[in-house]
Amino acid sequence: MSTEIPRGTSTGFVKYFKYDVVSGLLVFLIALPLCLAISISSGYPPIAGIFTAIIGSILTTFISNSELTIKGPAAGLIVIAFGCIQDFGGPGNIDAYRAAIAVGVAAAVLQIVFGLVRAGILGEFFPSSAVHGMLAAIGVIILIKQIPFSLGVINQETGRAPSAEPFEMIKEIPHYIMEANPTIAAIGITSILIMFLWPLAGKRLNFLKNIPSPLVVLLVTVPMGMAFDLLHEHSYTLRNHQYQLGEQYLVQMPDRMFGMFDEITFPDFNALLQVKAWWWVGMFFVIGSLESLLSSKAIDLLDPWKRKTNMNRDMFAVGVGNLACSLVGGLPMISEIVRSKANIDNGARTRFADMWHGIFLLICVALIPTILHQIPLAALAGMLFYTGFRLAHPTEFVNVYRIGKEQFAIFVVTLVMVLATDLLIGVAAGIILKMVFHVANGVPIKSLFMPYIEVQEIGDDTSLILARESAVFSNWIPFKRQIEDIGLIQRRNLIIDVSETNLVDHSVMEKLEEMERDFELEGLKFEVRGLESLQPLAANTHSARKRGLATMRRLTVIGDAEIEKWLQQQFVERGATGYTSLPCSGAGRQELESDSTRSNSKVRIEVVMPHHTCEDFLSFLRQEVLPSHRVTVTIETVDVIRRDHFYPLTKFVEAEHK
Repeated sequence: MSTEIPRGTSTGFVKYFKYDVVSGLLVFLIALPLCLAISISSGYPPIAGIFTAIIGSILTTFISNSELTIKGPAAGLIVIAFGCIQDFGGPGNIDAYRAAIAVGVAAAVLQIVFGLVRAGILGEFFPSSAVHGMLAAIGVIILIKQIPFSLGVINQETGRAPSAEPFEMIKEIPHYIMEANPTIAAIGITSILIMFLWPLAGKRLNFLKNIPSPLVVLLVTVPMGMAFDLLHEHSYTLRNHQYQLGEQYLVQMPDRMFGMFDEITFPDFNALLQVKAWWWVGMFFVIGSLESLLSSKAIDLLDPWKRKTNMNRDMFAVGVGNLACSLVGGLPMISEIVRSKANIDNGARTRFADMWHGIFLLICVALIPTILHQIPLAALAGMLFYTGFRLAHPTEFVNVYRIGKEQFAIFVVTLVMVLATDLLIGVAAGIILKMVFHVANGVPIKSLFMPYIEVQEIGDDTSLILARESAVFSNWIPFKRQIEDIGLIQRRNLIIDVSETNLVDHSVMEKLEEMERDFELEGLKFEVRGLESLQPLAANTHSARKRGLATMRRLTVIGDAEIEKWLQQQFVERGATGYTSLPCSGAGRQELESDSTRSNSKVRIEVVMPHHTCEDFLSFLRQEVLPSHRVTVTIETVDVIRRDHFYPLTKFVEAEHK
């Protein structure tokens, strides 16, 4: 790869044209069906998602400095969008639709304001375990809501699938299966199978990786829909039951070229006079902004050239895009991570790949809407079913549990509360629970929101920030501002000393690692000291660290003095950081049985070590010592002040990453 860093300038537009246009085309093939699917599941007209992707991608290309993110509608906002439409009258109601896009306009204005006042850093406040719990809950809701669509269980008059609260819909799954339309279910199940199996096929046959699974779904299910003649109303009988088929099972699109412009809809700003409208404004603003910021940060980490997005500028760009989209009837827009990841994989170089994906969408929908009309709704439901599963994948639960039991509790509480109430209440519940855990772990209430730090200059180009009491998610924003001001703005190397804190939580552990990367990109040094004096709450490099004693094992071996040197050597070779060896005398059972007065020279060797190292020692003793030597082995649990004193450097690093 060239060492030159691609930039989305006029020069970059020409220089990297072939890379960006190819990636834009490939992302378009993924985005087209997903935009339609997200829009329909949100209760908006199908064309609304296309408006968003076209307008948002083209506008934001010239405002944001994010080089590789793709802007457009996202599955993560389906729950909010549908809830808003439902609250104002339900899907299919033009007044509800116009009210919802008015809400989108208000939320977009807030995003613009927050971008202008440099409030993008607020995305740093939310603890990662609560955010992941929210995203998993969104995944569960999306997955559940696609089941009726994928089985063809819809109202024949409205073309809408049944909808209710998540737990109620789970109870109704057997009923949906009983009411399934076999022909439509065949399309839906085929789509789901392709979405799940295609990535596995790509692992066996590399050339398949370059063909996006949503495109494969369309290539298979559109001909299926044509074979079942879904363009025309008719019925069929199976096992003495009559089923209806027709256009209600297809995507509703304009019936002529450039008909998309007839679908432009303007907001009803009178809706903003209602109190409930501002609840939804808050939901769109908070959750949409948070998801967009998190996606942009995630893509920055994947950027091969390690370019860094200005989060305030990106939020401003998203706000402008959302304003323009909402004014003509579009869905809310964010930086979308799945399409952005595909953009990277397809070899994009600059932000113009996002623009090209929007242009290809515009050309396609303007010129061939009648062909898009032949896409079965069940196929789109299958794509979103897979998307929902990815958001709530079982590995998410496993990964959070490995970081710490308290993080897993926050994750699960957030997930359940979102399913039982709504997104904001669910996230708030997770945040409150995390604060309760912090107080229980010794964090003074006064330091929950205010970091107690001391800055010292220890060299011409190096400063030290000493943190006291706590470094946790809720006081991270002012802490980060201090780090950026001293380090990145004043161009000084930084040492962060957390040895005097009672707790460094999981979110801050992750963010300190991010700061280290930021300093490295700027050619500066960033070092965190004092973690070794704190005890991890789980065996993971990002787990929270708490002041307190660490639990270790003390292994005591008593044997003949003649094997003392050999045992000492073996212990050191197997990772002991030290040992205590004491001469003693005594007799074992066999010696007492032969002579009750006999006493032999013995040695007592004690070693303190971590649990997993102790298991290795025991295996050695069982296999190599006990068969040929008479020794006594005892194990005790002890508490130590500095756990790092008992980890050899290599073993310590391995343990941290388990």
